[in-house]
Parts: sequence; structure tokens; C-alpha cells
Amino acid sequence: MLAAFQAVTRSNNGLWPMPKEKEGVCMLQEAKEVCPTSTRRMIGEGALLVDVREPNEIAAIAFDVPDVVNIPLFELESRWQEIPKDREVIFVCQSGARSLKATYYLQYQGYTNVSNMAGGIEKWATKGFSIIGARAVAACATGCCSTDCAPNPTATSACCG
Repeated sequence: MLAAFQAVTRSNNGLWPMPKEKEGVCMLQEAKEVCPTSTRRMIGEGALLVDVREPNEIAAIAFDVPDVVNIPLFELESRWQEIPKDREVIFVCQSGARSLKATYYLQYQGYTNVSNMAGGIEKWATKGFSIIGARAVAACATGCCSTDCAPNPTATSACCG
């Protein structure tokens, strides 16, 4: 993970202060990771979902939630200020790797209320949570969502309530 963080922060160019160093290595808090079930609950409580996937990936399969923003990872360095500091933020991607980099990058920028959704949209869809796109039918074929293929957003179980 440290190598991923160092790769993200190499473009510093002196534009922001470096975090505390320990023996020449930048130290950050370990990123908070949440599961899809917790993510869905947090969205219901007002958290912002930030999808760092490319637009073509989102066109194929997307989160079907009311408040999601797309900032591709390659644009994050120039657009991070669009993300509110006074709101819980959850980064997501396909599998959780890119969103983890985004989580560390925002921590580097001084954000404290950021999390990474472990497993990405792949795990979200496996849980049977609401998505838009080609894999929506595949998720329903597992039998998780019975006849209407629409998870209950207030359900406490991981699958359609």
C-alpha cells in the first residue's frame, strides 16, 4: 500500500505540505475500509459515493444510488477540491484497488472522513444491491433478488431484504 501511496503523491511538486515523516517515509493513518452493506447504510445516512472508475466502465455497470459522483482516478489530482470535507465520503471502483489509492490521496490532502469500499462494484453486485447495467440481470440470476430484482434499501440483510 505504501508504494501505491508514494506513486499517487509523486506529483506533489511542492504544492502542498508533506505529511509527517518517519525515517524518510510519509506516514498516514491506515485507510478505513467498509463493506458494501455498511456503504449502503452510510449512503442512507447521507454519505457521498465517489466512483473513481473510467466513464466507459460506468456505462457498462453503475451504482444505482441517489448521490454518486464520478471522478476518474486520473482526474483526482485536479478535482479533489470538489469533494466536500464536511461529509462522509466513500470511494468506490471495480474491485477496491483504485478507490483505496483515492482514499489515501484524500487523506494526504487532510480529509479525515473518507473510506474505501472493499471489493468495489463487483462485491456490491454480488450482494444483490441495486446496479444499472449488464450485470444487473446476472445478479438476479443467482436467485438473490427473487422476481423483481430490486433490493430493498432498508433491508438489514445483504440480499434484497
